[in-house]
Amino acid sequence: QVQLVEAGGGWVQPGGSLKLSCAASGGVVYRLAVGWFRHAPGMEREFVATIRWSGSISYSKDTVKGRFTVSRDTAKNTVYLQMNNLNTEDTDVYYCAAAYGLIASTSLNEDSYKYWGQGTQVIVST
Repeated sequence: QVQLVEAGGGWVQPGGSLKLSCAASGGVVYRLAVGWFRHAPGMEREFVATIRWSGSISYSKDTVKGRFTVSRDTAKNTVYLQMNNLNTEDTDVYYCAAAYGLIASTSLNEDSYKYWGQGTQVIVST
C-alpha cells in the first residue's frame, strides 16, 4: 500500500512561488507514476503534471503554461512540484497521486491513479 503525504502549500502573493512535495512510503517513486492534480470546490479535479516511472514528464499546457516544473528525488523518495509566477487562478487544493504501470496516455487521467495524498492548500492572493 503506497502512502503519499503532500507538503509545501500555503499563502503567496501573485507572482510568487511555492514548491510542493509529495513524500511516498510503501513504494518507490522510480517505479511509480506520480501525478499532481488540483481541485477547487464545485469544480472538477484538474490534471497539472505527472512524472512517470521512466522519468518522462507531461504537463497540462493550459494550466501550467511553462510556470510549473515536476521533479523527483529518488534518495528521498519524494516528488516535487515547483510553481512559479503564481496567479489567483492557481488557488486550489493540490493533490499528488500515484499508480504503477501507467503509460503516457493513461497517466493524464485521474481515474488511472490508485493512491492519493490528503492534499495541500495553495492560496494566491494580495
